[in-house]
Amino acid sequence: MSVRTLSRRVAALGLIALISACSSTSPKPSETSSAAPEKPAATAQAAPAGDQCKGIRSRCIFEGSYEAGERNYAEQEAKRLNIAELQRLRRILGQQ
Repeated sequence: MSVRTLSRRVAALGLIALISACSSTSPKPSETSSAAPEKPAATAQAAPAGDQCKGIRSRCIFEGSYEAGERNYAEQEAKRLNIAELQRLRRILGQQ
C-alpha cells in the first residue's frame, strides 16, 4: 500500500470521525425539563436539569420576571435539589 493511499484513508477516517462527533447532539434544556408552575416538586425529571448546570451555569440562570406561582415553584424545586445533593454527598462520604 502506498503512502498516498494510506494518507487518503487516514484522512477519510478522520473526516468521518469528525463529522460523526459533530453530528451527535444532546437534548436541549427545554426538552428535558419544564418550567410550568403546575408541575409537582417531587418529579424525577428535574434531576437532569441540575446536571446540565454543572458545565455551563449561564444556561440555568433565569433573568426575567416570573409568572404567577412560578417563583414559589422555583424556590421549592431549588430546595428539593439542594436536599437531594446533600443526601448524595452524605452517601458518598458515608455519613448517613
